Amino acid sequence: MQAKCLLISISLALVLLMLTAPVVEARRGRGRGRTKSRVQIGLPITGKYRDPESDQYYNNNNGAKILQASHFDLEYVLGHKIAFLCVAKGNPRPHITWYKDGAEIYQHLYMHVHEWTIGEDRVKSKIEIDPATQMDAGLYECTADNMYSIDRRSFKTDFSIAFD
Repeated sequence: MQAKCLLISISLALVLLMLTAPVVEARRGRGRGRTKSRVQIGLPITGKYRDPESDQYYNNNNGAKILQASHFDLEYVLGHKIAFLCVAKGNPRPHITWYKDGAEIYQHLYMHVHEWTIGEDRVKSKIEIDPATQMDAGLYECTADNMYSIDRRSFKTDFSIAFD
């Protein structure tokens, strides 16, 4: 008899808890969040600044500037080659550094970094990954810098599976 009363009181407590609990709705998919921001990552900051030193630094004619860069958003096929390109100019000639998900990346067996100097003030850098795997998905960044300024571009990648 006591067990039956205990079971009834637990059941009543659960029903009461469910009736007073707040309703939580879940969203599925990749819908937009509440913000209306359309800021693209990796674009250079340009314009006028409050103090003349900052304006002179960020808008220096000799500063590193990226002239050409790869796609902003790339979907690659697993097992195929993917490549990113970055061309920059500046005086002195800028140095290009590659990053993946915020960490500097280096050449290895399946990832090759090629770099060419063009004239006195330009450099071209290309990164190739062959074959591409799921681990290669992420955010890549090309950064060009010299003593006057830094410029960067970002490339977002994700994979797809090709069925032959």
